[in-house]
Amino acid sequence: MAPPPSSYKDSPTAWAILAVGVFAYFSAVAQRTSFGVASVEAADRFHTAAAGLSMFSMMQVLVYAVLQVPVGVLVDRYGPRILITIGAVAMAAGQLQLAAAESVTGGVVGRILVGAGDAATFVCVMRLLPVWFSALKVPMLTQVVGMTGNLGQLFSVIPFAVLLHATGWVPSFVAMAGMCVLAAVLSGLVLRNNPPGVRVLNDSMSLASVRASMAESLKEPGTQLGFWVHFTVQFAGNTFALMWAYPYLQNAQGLDPTQASFVMTVYVVFNVVVAPLVGKLSARFARRRSALVLTFCLVAWSGWAVLLLWPGHAPIAVVYVCVCMIALSLPASMMAFDIVRAFNPPRRGGTATGLANVGGFAASLLAIYVTGLVLDLLYGAGISPRLYDGEAFRPAIAAQGVVALVGTIAILRCTHKVRKVHGPDAV
Repeated sequence: MAPPPSSYKDSPTAWAILAVGVFAYFSAVAQRTSFGVASVEAADRFHTAAAGLSMFSMMQVLVYAVLQVPVGVLVDRYGPRILITIGAVAMAAGQLQLAAAESVTGGVVGRILVGAGDAATFVCVMRLLPVWFSALKVPMLTQVVGMTGNLGQLFSVIPFAVLLHATGWVPSFVAMAGMCVLAAVLSGLVLRNNPPGVRVLNDSMSLASVRASMAESLKEPGTQLGFWVHFTVQFAGNTFALMWAYPYLQNAQGLDPTQASFVMTVYVVFNVVVAPLVGKLSARFARRRSALVLTFCLVAWSGWAVLLLWPGHAPIAVVYVCVCMIALSLPASMMAFDIVRAFNPPRRGGTATGLANVGGFAASLLAIYVTGLVLDLLYGAGISPRLYDGEAFRPAIAAQGVVALVGTIAILRCTHKVRKVHGPDAV
């Protein structure tokens, strides 16, 4: 007699599947953040200004955001295994394209492929959690997935950065493609969509049912709140890691490449250390998550305020503290998925998670563009003596505050809607 489906929950098989899933996400985040580490070298390789350079990350983030809802629908239909595998293959192709590219257009094509593959990873890994693990473990494992992503960024900050400076552009990006190939092979061999005897996929999903699922998810105030929480909280840390960390630290704070890499190492390690605490707070104060995320957002922007208002270069100790405050936005943004999960049934879990995940990357897209635009405008008007002038970063980064303000207002409005529909203590 086959074991009951419940016996697979929290089993060794479940942990093996989680290990492969988080490795795939580790790889995806390493690919996602690798260009930010190489942005200074990219400016020389592609002979482009700040706005042109930002196109690499903007198109990557745009494709990622646009594909979140389709991926959410597809994972509800076909399951995580095939999508994670295909995503890893797409990222490998993108990194090989970037390695060979010698023009902005060729490089952007590579980042588009990376963004597409990346888009197929996170939502699918999150889809595995409630299927293979008990409900009490899922909030903490959500943070574990986020922590693993941060370690992927750490990989790009240290080993990839060392490889880039030691061997050059082509070998380093080819090596990153090799990591994607490994993730694809492991995902195809080990991942399973669900335990034997458990039916979680919507095999009969039609266009009409997709529209209905999306409409239900969008109508749910909890999904709307999850979107705006992710929008408002995540982008501060995400934009910093994806695009502007190294140019800012080297030009605005006067750090050399080694010092900047060490600061970013601390940034990632802090994320890993604090993520379990954020997970515990999210589980313990489930009815006060809106207040928690707004507090974390305030902390992150207080860190930016100190750096932007400090005359000249801030002391290195201050830089470390403020960068850690900014880093808090990444684990805090994972609470958006706890909110979504609390107000949506499992049958539309992928769709609702995909909708919410659009938020942070849409905000990142806006913030990356605004920062590059301000830098170019100041340089073009002759106000800044060079493109990445340290003083020019003050108004360029400060302009991102508009995105945070819009998101904060939306969180307050959506919190009111959730409490009106689900009760005053709902969130």
